[in-house]
Amino acid sequence: MKRIFIFMSLCGALTYTSCKHKEEKKEEETKFLVTSPLKMDTTVTNEYVCQIRSIRNIELRAQEKGYLEEILVDEGQFVRKGQLLFRIMPKIYEAELQKAQAEVNATEIEVQNTQPLVEKNIVSKNELAMAQAKLGKAKAELQLAKVHLEFTQIRAPFDGLIDRLHLKLGSLVEEGELLTSLSDNSEMWVYFNVSEPEYLNFASQAKAKGKLTVSLRMANNELFKHPGVVETIESEFNNETGNIAFRATFPNHEGLLRHGETGSILMKEHLKDALIIPQKATLEIMDKKYVYIVDKNNVAHLTPITIAAEMPDLYVIKEGIADGDKVMLEGIRKVKDNEKIAFEYAEPKTVVAHLKLPTE
Repeated sequence: MKRIFIFMSLCGALTYTSCKHKEEKKEEETKFLVTSPLKMDTTVTNEYVCQIRSIRNIELRAQEKGYLEEILVDEGQFVRKGQLLFRIMPKIYEAELQKAQAEVNATEIEVQNTQPLVEKNIVSKNELAMAQAKLGKAKAELQLAKVHLEFTQIRAPFDGLIDRLHLKLGSLVEEGELLTSLSDNSEMWVYFNVSEPEYLNFASQAKAKGKLTVSLRMANNELFKHPGVVETIESEFNNETGNIAFRATFPNHEGLLRHGETGSILMKEHLKDALIIPQKATLEIMDKKYVYIVDKNNVAHLTPITIAAEMPDLYVIKEGIADGDKVMLEGIRKVKDNEKIAFEYAEPKTVVAHLKLPTE
């Protein structure tokens, strides 16, 4: 019996030692890493969806009715100012021009014959005045006929690219019917919408530094090699969206950009005394961002936050975190709201030292 008691006591001691070791190990494993937001001046890049437009884009329409006799260009062709693009059958207008010219010739002869008769007092001066008025009317009709004939020739009003051709050769063209469009792509206007707070920030920067420079990310995710300049801002905010439209101008000497393209504008914004935390310190619940803030009693509280800007690996915080707050950095999915934790504190500069942090 004595041996059995000694054996049971030994087993009990071993079991107690093992359990105590496991509890200490568990306590050691549940020690979490905590840090604070880094407060500093930094620069973030804001991205905006944009629409790309030619500096000049117009519709070319027929100014006279008739059959489309000639198409002298092709889709996508570059044309020069004044180049003949289309010719609408001019036979009727050529005949009208000849008729008007004949009327001018006839009235000129009438004036020439009346002039000496007036000088000899054979007819009154009123007769000469009537003949001269008739001549003026005939000349006006001639000019009108010339204009109508010129309208049968559609020429390029500026250098540019021809768009899609809407009619085939021989088609009956009505007055005002669309033939094609012409785009001047030497420069491009890029439109994007900015929120009211961002507008106020950018307006302050523009006042201090002059015109704002922006970059364009094209649809293939590559950056356009030329920077653009924000030259105009619309006069009013959209009451429904709370946004205002900016327009940036980009040079397009190589002709890479075309009217109607889309992309993203990248605009840098300087932030003073920004609070920055690593993205891995946050979790998302129902499309909202949260962090665990540890209070002075070492209790972790699940706290909603608002993101002011996003950078690679980092968030700039707008609301929800104050300077000096302790934020859980690791193990955020292993704790519950209002749970007391053990932690180790890591300096903010040490935490973000290996992360991508723009400083200018």
